[in-house]
Amino acid sequence: TNIGSILASVNPYRAIPGLYGEDAMELYRQHRLGELPPHIFATANECYCCLWKRHDSQCVLISGESGAGKTESTKLLLKFLSAMSQTSLGAPVSEKSTHVEEAILES
Repeated sequence: TNIGSILASVNPYRAIPGLYGEDAMELYRQHRLGELPPHIFATANECYCCLWKRHDSQCVLISGESGAGKTESTKLLLKFLSAMSQTSLGAPVSEKSTHVEEAILES
């Protein structure tokens, strides 16, 4: 659920098909925060929009207990931001995996 710009999420401890796929990325890329159900991609999109459209610095705090999914949430957020940055540079939407994304996610 969202609490303003805060996303409170629960680790489902299992894969949910389509929840974090390219279709979900594309859907949340096209909408602003609050227009669709709460999702980490909605939070990432809001950060991206604020960063580039308003030129505001952004900080994302991912918190939780051990096993809560912090690392996976970070990977998903970075995956979305990387895909958005490549799309804004003119790369086709289908080319979401880039050397930049791979380097960031491996770090």
